[in-house]
Amino acid sequence: NLAEQMAAVKSTSRAIVDLIEQGHRVVVTHGNGPHVGMIDTAFEAAAMTEAHTPHLPMSVCVALSQGYIGYDLQNTLREELLDRGMQVPVATLITQVIVDENDPAFKDPSKPIGSHFSQAEAEVMMRNGYVMKEDAGRGWRYVVPSPKPKHICDISLAQTLMAMRTVVIVGGGGGV
Repeated sequence: NLAEQMAAVKSTSRAIVDLIEQGHRVVVTHGNGPHVGMIDTAFEAAAMTEAHTPHLPMSVCVALSQGYIGYDLQNTLREELLDRGMQVPVATLITQVIVDENDPAFKDPSKPIGSHFSQAEAEVMMRNGYVMKEDAGRGWRYVVPSPKPKHICDISLAQTLMAMRTVVIVGGGGGV
């Protein structure tokens, strides 16, 4: 939930700024599985309303989650840096990766996203085309392919920002 996420982000930001104070240059990377699932579920529900909001492709859900998580991290990092009297720029990049279209992950989706469901709920979802897998005894989750990245698009931009002593935030990249 939002309160837990904000507490985690603030704690993480303190630890990251500790590293910056020690002279390290930092790139912050993050996962986004629960957030991508939440966004996908929200847009799927909105698509079934009278408004007929379009259901978004997974790549767009990934980009939205990167922006959402990056926004929270960027704000809490900037706040922690300023509280310590440090003028260090922070930037969030929406990243994409190049993947192999023949990566075996496409045949056997395994990355859980979103909420946990009971087996009965998962069975209904599977009848509707979702790939669901049991998640370590905690329930069932929707799974998507997680192919290995072959190349990070715009990596040179992240490197340029790093050279300028900017804290760079990048998240789980959508495949291209």
